[in-house]
Amino acid sequence: MAEASVAAGKNQPAAPLTDRLVGFLDAWVPKPAAWAYALRIWIAMMLALAAAFWLQLDSASSAATCVAILAQPKRGQALSKAVYRLLGTLIGAAVSIVFMAAFGQDRVLLLVSFTVWMGLCVFTAQYLQDTRAYGAMLSGYTVAIIALGQIDEPQGTFDAAVSRVAVIVLGILVITFINDALASPSTWRALLPQLGKAWDDTRAYARETLDKGDLGASRTAALIRTIAPMRADANAIAGELDDGPWRAAGARSCIAALYVLAAAIRAVAAAAACLRMRSPAVEEALRICSRVADDPDPETLERDDERLRDLVDAAIRDGNRPLDEVVVLQRALDVVCAATFAQDGMRAVADGHRPLRDANLPTHRDFPVALRGALRVAIGFAVTAATFVALGLPQASFALVQVAATAALSSVTPDPKKFANGVVIGMSLAATFAGIARFAFLDGVQGFPMLAIVMAPVIFLGCFLSLNQKTFGIGFILIVFFPVLLGPSNPQSYDAQTFLLNGFLVVAAAIILSIVVRVLLPVTPAQQRVYALESAQRALADALVGEGGDATTRTSLNADRLFQFAGYSSGSGAVRRASLSHAFALARLEAAAARAHAELRRLWPVESLRGAIQRARAGLACGDDRALETGARDLIRAASRQDRTVRLSTARAASDLVTAARTIARHRQFLRRLDVALF
Repeated sequence: MAEASVAAGKNQPAAPLTDRLVGFLDAWVPKPAAWAYALRIWIAMMLALAAAFWLQLDSASSAATCVAILAQPKRGQALSKAVYRLLGTLIGAAVSIVFMAAFGQDRVLLLVSFTVWMGLCVFTAQYLQDTRAYGAMLSGYTVAIIALGQIDEPQGTFDAAVSRVAVIVLGILVITFINDALASPSTWRALLPQLGKAWDDTRAYARETLDKGDLGASRTAALIRTIAPMRADANAIAGELDDGPWRAAGARSCIAALYVLAAAIRAVAAAAACLRMRSPAVEEALRICSRVADDPDPETLERDDERLRDLVDAAIRDGNRPLDEVVVLQRALDVVCAATFAQDGMRAVADGHRPLRDANLPTHRDFPVALRGALRVAIGFAVTAATFVALGLPQASFALVQVAATAALSSVTPDPKKFANGVVIGMSLAATFAGIARFAFLDGVQGFPMLAIVMAPVIFLGCFLSLNQKTFGIGFILIVFFPVLLGPSNPQSYDAQTFLLNGFLVVAAAIILSIVVRVLLPVTPAQQRVYALESAQRALADALVGEGGDATTRTSLNADRLFQFAGYSSGSGAVRRASLSHAFALARLEAAAARAHAELRRLWPVESLRGAIQRARAGLACGDDRALETGARDLIRAASRQDRTVRLSTARAASDLVTAARTIARHRQFLRRLDVALF
């Protein structure tokens, strides 16, 4: 036994070492899906390159670069990006021809016109989302590729534009064919479990809220961070299948419903906590909310929806129920409706049926941030162009194209500084690997098979890096610029001087970008918080006077603003919680005001309600919480003698008026500092 114990003791350290080795390999060795993705991209790039050689297209490497830019793990993402890449290329090609025809004889005017165009494209891209933003940005630097590339030979601009469009079309066709032929994963299949997890997380949030009360802004922001990132994939589904638009609509409807459900369950808990005594109707409404948190079937949701409508109608018909009871009943009905839309949306993604609705998921953008981004790109390019022209550097047009491309790409990334770091590293790796491939492995070889073999390791490495969120920028730049610097051609060129100069220029462009994003009009998290709050302040001012827009759209927009705002927060935990609490208060007040005005407009044709409606509108306009509560009571009493449709609309309006009143009363000191209304 003693010998056995000694032997066991000697063998014991081997297990942790093995575990560490297994953990290291698991963390760093690519998974089979990553190998399959890299293999698809390599095959597509080689096929595009071979087709470009066979068609004798100018700049055949651009076809491979196009495939690299369109490289996406999922089919829908690649298709969506391809569509907007083609549109952006066509627009950029047309603008290039116009600019060259107008300013071909004056380089200064040509560079100035391009700088202005680039700034406008980047500014527009800031207000778009996902692949549409990429398309707008691409239409900017396509002019650099075509027009600036022909600055010494203006007569060749049209041919260059046609060639550019041809290689882009070729790259799109190849990547689409390879994704279909090699069964690239579908976006909707990957999104469906994510929606399921978000649905489960939201129901868990609802259960916890019902048990413990309001969980606070930080916990709610964490839930929004789970839901918000799915929007990009939701929009990318549309082009995958014949019923793709319905699947995409279902995904958007589900995401919007999860936002509403989270907001509604918070309102239920807050209103229930204000009641001194809970009536049987309130207890039943809370039980129904608990059933929603347990994932009921559609038939149960339908019965609960009808039952809650009866309870809401009875409360308004009574005319004397506590306002918080009306809020609980109405918000419980909102919970059930949101759950219905969420479940229907997930089923639509799964089976492709037409969903109950198609919700809009707008993106929040701040004008100062968009303007600074556009000015940063324009000024940075202008200063670089002036410097290169003054120094008389050879191949300056090539360097300017790289500066324009990398600056434009950085403008649509969440963190330009982090992306710039990736560009510096990725460009350095691309130049190094291209030099090794051209002068060490190829070394005079003209055969295509050897070229494909030499390019494979670098493409695989770039794909693996691009799949990791932390190294995405490095991997993306590597697979995009490696073919550019390698410059595959027929016959292959081995001019070392030209290669070294190109390599130096692209690295210089990366360094210039890194300096520009740090020095020229940077936007700090503190500034972003200020801009977001100012935007919320303006939206609140509009909502209070009845210009808030569609309530569901506003809820989604507010959720996106809160999602971004949570990422800007810094400082101590107490400061972050206070900032988030104020941001949520603004969003809640804006949504309540927008919904209240919408319902009041529907109720205006009922003549007996007009007096109460006018008092409620006046209370909203001046931010008077007491007037809002009085208006809600008057509205309920006046509607108690109306028909069921009017009573249900009145319940929605009254609950929003009460929500606005309670939010104003709780955050009065903060709201006074905003100078929106006489809080």
